[in-house]
Amino acid sequence: MSVATGENPPRRARPGGGVVAGLSKACHPLPAAAVTAFATALAVAVGRGAAGAAVTGCAVAAGQLSVGWCNDRVDLRRDLATGRPDKPLAVGGVRPAAVTAAALAALLLCVPLSLACGPLAGAAHLCGVGAAWAYNLRLKGTAASWLPYALAFGLLPAFVTLGLPGAPWPPLWLMAAAALLGAGAHFANVLPDIEDDLATGIRGLPQRLGARRSGALAGLLVLGSALALVAGPPGPVTPYGLGLLAVTAATALLAAARPGGRVPFHATLVVAGADVALLLARGAGLR
Repeated sequence: MSVATGENPPRRARPGGGVVAGLSKACHPLPAAAVTAFATALAVAVGRGAAGAAVTGCAVAAGQLSVGWCNDRVDLRRDLATGRPDKPLAVGGVRPAAVTAAALAALLLCVPLSLACGPLAGAAHLCGVGAAWAYNLRLKGTAASWLPYALAFGLLPAFVTLGLPGAPWPPLWLMAAAALLGAGAHFANVLPDIEDDLATGIRGLPQRLGARRSGALAGLLVLGSALALVAGPPGPVTPYGLGLLAVTAATALLAAARPGGRVPFHATLVVAGADVALLLARGAGLR
């Protein structure tokens, strides 16, 4: 598959920039770091050991980098049309060829790193990364735009646990919680760009629903994720679980009340961090 071509030449690079700086900004560093940290922490929680957790984190990091660079490369024409000053490619901070090469190199590196965790684990992770690339290249502008996020996030716990001896699958409640969180993150992440997306022909599900309904749906999906984490495991709900539900409910209200800007997406990342803390406390009970 190939990325978009035929863009207008990017503007001159900003002073003090460089290839490394441009690539670091174009990889979507915040979500990439958050997902990598989540996977690494989960690997520690289920007992993968230092080496297993390190390989898991490196594989996820490579996959996330490839997805981020692919996304900015494919979006270059639209970012130029809407004058996005926060996109290194659009302001000439890095050349398109460099981003294309980096995305492909990270994708190639992701393959052996994923398979080093075991064939089933590697297949699960590569399916998730493939879903994210499919979003970038085709599904972003369709009503199924949420599906790659749900699939990629839902398979992340499987990538972690399938690398254990015996290749056990994670409990369904954990995969459901991850999938709901991924779908919620999609709606929250798109909120600030809905008008620009519509102006450039992107009609994913959030764009079709509009900012208000998408903000409400983002909150409900994240709340559903927290409910699955708290109510899914056997045993009574802990005080931490009740606190997590309260924080998530507040996040849902925030996303519904303030659908513009990056606040809903950053709030979703905060909830994800709280989810990770809950998973770390459960440890071996996750497999």
